[in-house]
Amino acid sequence: MTFVIHGATGAQGAPLAALLAAANKPVVAIARDAGAAVDNARVMVADYSSVRQLTEVYSGADGVFVHLPLGAEDDRRTYARNIVAAVRAARPARVVFSTSGAVVDAPGNVLQEQQDSAVSTLMRGLEDSGVSHVVIAPRMFLENLLLPPVIDAVGEEGALRYPLAVGFAVSWASHLDVADTAAALFEQPDITGVVSVGQYPAITGPDLAEAFSARRGRDVAYEAIDPALFGESIAPLIGAGAAAGVAGLYQTLATLPDNTISPERSAQKLLGLVPRTVEQWLADIGM
Repeated sequence: MTFVIHGATGAQGAPLAALLAAANKPVVAIARDAGAAVDNARVMVADYSSVRQLTEVYSGADGVFVHLPLGAEDDRRTYARNIVAAVRAARPARVVFSTSGAVVDAPGNVLQEQQDSAVSTLMRGLEDSGVSHVVIAPRMFLENLLLPPVIDAVGEEGALRYPLAVGFAVSWASHLDVADTAAALFEQPDITGVVSVGQYPAITGPDLAEAFSARRGRDVAYEAIDPALFGESIAPLIGAGAAAGVAGLYQTLATLPDNTISPERSAQKLLGLVPRTVEQWLADIGM
């Protein structure tokens, strides 16, 4: 029984690789660098641009966890097609795909992925492949709050500044929650379609600040900031182009009433998995 993990050295893949390894399940970590090291995992080199390499690592796998890397959308569409081609050729027993926050379960929502997007391309391709698969759909990651401009202000000024209105509710989830969900879905092939991951009922900025206050033992206040200002603050970290895209996302969110999952297709209902509270998440990551 072998589980292939994309991004096993990254934010989403690493927690899942560690969780599976802790359960004594053989893990294959996909890397671009043959010298990459992942604890308790065998590293195999494969690039999203190579169907041949992907097919080789998928062959014989009991499970494949995949998510699309950041980058130009044309490149991501190519990667999606290549993943599908490799799945068709290798026929792994199960594929679990995380949308990484892309909205795929809210038709009519302005954020719903377009039919020609990379995420939609991969979802359609997996559905047409005939291989057992499921889609994990988180909305917004708690790890966003660890960006230096955000977390530094929490520690230095007691201010949690984020580009969401004070009353805007979000179904936050952590990468650890995605890992828990993916591991459970590998074991339950009867569950297909989209599984939403995130807190429900959703919580607001002041709720986040309250959790930080409780964890740190000092008052932390929430402050809504302008998305453009937030984009400027993270530009040195991720580049001006990517930062502008992030700012645009939050500007769009400002036109919506909330960003929440639907309970009908949630991990809570389908798997009995309750996402971590913010305070639990902070404890788990040692913050």
